[in-house]
Amino acid sequence: QVQLVESGGGLVQAGGSLRLSCAASGRTSATAIVAWFRQAPGKEREFVAAINWSGNGMYFGDSVQGRVTISRDNAKNMAYLEMNSLKPADTAVYYCAAKAKLGLTKFRTAYDYWGQGTPVTVST
Repeated sequence: QVQLVESGGGLVQAGGSLRLSCAASGRTSATAIVAWFRQAPGKEREFVAAINWSGNGMYFGDSVQGRVTISRDNAKNMAYLEMNSLKPADTAVYYCAAKAKLGLTKFRTAYDYWGQGTPVTVST
């Protein structure tokens, strides 16, 4: 089993930046792929970004392309999502997810483990 805990969410003004963190514990070898998803009120969970184990492969959702950076530090069992030029439309609960199988994917059903989420609110 893998436990994922997100942190770093909060209230930020439009145009600002935020860095989310995801701490993994347990069987961290099962986090070949780590991803971030988000879910706004009344909407489906949406793929944001994913990164592979070595960090040299990334995949970004269309709605955040060019505004986010995903990274990981395997020595610390941490993953990060840096978001820039935030918009009110980015307001959502952000979830960290991980899967053991290789292959970057935006499909949430492919992910084995999920955190509880951290809320992000972008004000005008």
